[in-house]
Amino acid sequence: MNVKSAILLRVRIVFIPIVLISLAIMGRIFVLQWVQGDEWRKKAEQKQLKQDRVKATRGNIYGDDGALLATSLPFYRVAFDPGASNRDSFAVAVDSLSLLLSRSFGEGSPQDYRRKLVTARREGKRFMYLSRKYINYQTRKQMLRWPLFRAGKIKGGVIFEKRDVRYLPFFELAKRTVGYLNENSGGAGLELSYNKQLAGVDGISLFRRMSGGYWKPIYEEQLPVEGLDIQTTIDVNVQDVSETALKKALEFHRADYGCVVVMEVATGKIKAMANLGLTKDGSYAETYNYAVKHSTEPGSTFKLASYMALLEDGSVNIDDSVFCEHGTKMFYERPMHDAHEGGYGNLTVKQAFEKSSNIAVAKLTVDHFRKTPQRYLDYLDQFGLTTNLEFQMKGATESEIKKLNDPFWSGTTLPWMSTGYEVKVTPLQTLTFYNAVANGGNMIQPVIVEDVRKAEDVKERFEPKVLKKDIASDKTLAKVRQMLEGVVENGTASNIKHADYKIAGKTGTACRIVNKVYTNHYYTSFCGYFPAENPKYSAIVVIDNPQGYNMHGADVAAPVFKEVADKIYARDVEMHKELESVSEEYGADKFPLLQAGNFNTLNFLCNRFGISNHAAGGSNEWVKADIVNRSVTWRSKASNDVRGMMLKDALYLLENKGMRVEVRGHGRVKNQSIEPGIIPVKGMGVVIELES
Repeated sequence: MNVKSAILLRVRIVFIPIVLISLAIMGRIFVLQWVQGDEWRKKAEQKQLKQDRVKATRGNIYGDDGALLATSLPFYRVAFDPGASNRDSFAVAVDSLSLLLSRSFGEGSPQDYRRKLVTARREGKRFMYLSRKYINYQTRKQMLRWPLFRAGKIKGGVIFEKRDVRYLPFFELAKRTVGYLNENSGGAGLELSYNKQLAGVDGISLFRRMSGGYWKPIYEEQLPVEGLDIQTTIDVNVQDVSETALKKALEFHRADYGCVVVMEVATGKIKAMANLGLTKDGSYAETYNYAVKHSTEPGSTFKLASYMALLEDGSVNIDDSVFCEHGTKMFYERPMHDAHEGGYGNLTVKQAFEKSSNIAVAKLTVDHFRKTPQRYLDYLDQFGLTTNLEFQMKGATESEIKKLNDPFWSGTTLPWMSTGYEVKVTPLQTLTFYNAVANGGNMIQPVIVEDVRKAEDVKERFEPKVLKKDIASDKTLAKVRQMLEGVVENGTASNIKHADYKIAGKTGTACRIVNKVYTNHYYTSFCGYFPAENPKYSAIVVIDNPQGYNMHGADVAAPVFKEVADKIYARDVEMHKELESVSEEYGADKFPLLQAGNFNTLNFLCNRFGISNHAAGGSNEWVKADIVNRSVTWRSKASNDVRGMMLKDALYLLENKGMRVEVRGHGRVKNQSIEPGIIPVKGMGVVIELES
């Protein structure tokens, strides 16, 4: 084989594999492009494009008068598409934009921002964040007037990523009641309970993956639907009063926690729900809803149910006598004590309730229900103490009343249950029971959400609901209401007796169980309603584990009730007593005291009250009264004579003349230190003596 043939052979040997490899590559390209093209394009899109949720704006929570309790405020993170604008527009605006970004965010100098923007545009980036910070809506509006940004998203490249932040306008007020929602769809309060209505419907947006791993929104495929608003029954003024009074008492008594709930008697609407607990740093904050969730032995506030059972059964009358022993009574070898050392001796049933004798109620309950304890339990059920309140907030705890088949039922259960032990109820359950007594026997469901709405369009309304009708006879209710009034008028809560309106209620002091043993740590409470003769509001106050000398319900919880009630009474004029009308006719011995003052004012008042009066000739602005029979003649006074005037007129007259006035006493001006005829000099001192 010659050289030429050898070379050609070698070329063919090399060329044939190259051809085969090229054909294989082309074949693979054909398969990828035409056979598997759709599949690979779809995978590419999945890597570069994604659908994601766009959170809907959450609905608002309002108080009963429209006060905003919770709302969502929009905040934005600012991003930028460097390649959106044309070259000339970018070149003209980049310096000004960099300066504004530096001033606004302070995360670099104008030169730093300019370098970042120019570099991103040169590298072809289509998305970059301009700051880690979020801005509010007002700042966003200002930025939309900046160079480039004013051209908008498409031509200017500015992108505002919205994020709603929950905001409480009243800060800590009713914070636990309003509640919260966390990222795992957990939470508490109204935010959790009405999350379905408040949340709205999230939208769907298409995002493109950009260099650097950022996702840029392209367009919204489905717009989000804003959440609905909820209208609560909370009165922010009553809530503020309740929280302030509760916090003051907790701090004074160094207690562990406390709660206050205020309810409208007729409707069951909750006007305030305050819950404060001791935190690690020694302050008090709303961290748990004790009123709704915390079930515990209530103590003496439960005695109302025991006496109602006795009265309803016809076993006793409020005037019957009961011997309270000498302060101690054994029940199945277990001693029961009264708070009063040495005991109360003989008391009427009404007095025993007013003084909160444990022995009295236990003796009566055991005597009348020992053989038929189920009958006593049936009365508790009749009174609604075992009824599910169906409260509008998630996590509400139901009461725990022992049954006869309970393995822990014993001979001491009935006497101790009658005094508020061996049962567990929440403060809200106790209040609902007392509220039923106040409104004539109907147990109304507590309501904290009045309606769900979109602006003024009500989507769902929650009307007052009667859970139990006629829990007791009118005769029994009339007697226990008399007993509840007696607690404040003559009994353990006489320290909160009010002169202008009557309070009815019951104190409670229960020993707390620590490590399954009753201790000298107390759970104190007061539950009642006001005004007693025509109840409009009911309320309960609970303060747990107060420290110090006075640790009973009357000393700790009852004063908080009174402070809240007093302030509600002061605001609600409908509860005020109507003043007796004052006749405009004056008798000879009741002619009004008229001495001196401004003529126009005195003339108007006399005419208003039908008193005959006229000016003597030449009278001026300031006059004195000359009373003859039942008529007044107004005569002129010297310009600096203030005798007989009220202080306001005297000060006005003298100080307008530049005189320095010293006032002594109260009432009308009796004497003055300068003669009426002296011409006043600016800066002259004068002493005026007042007398009532």
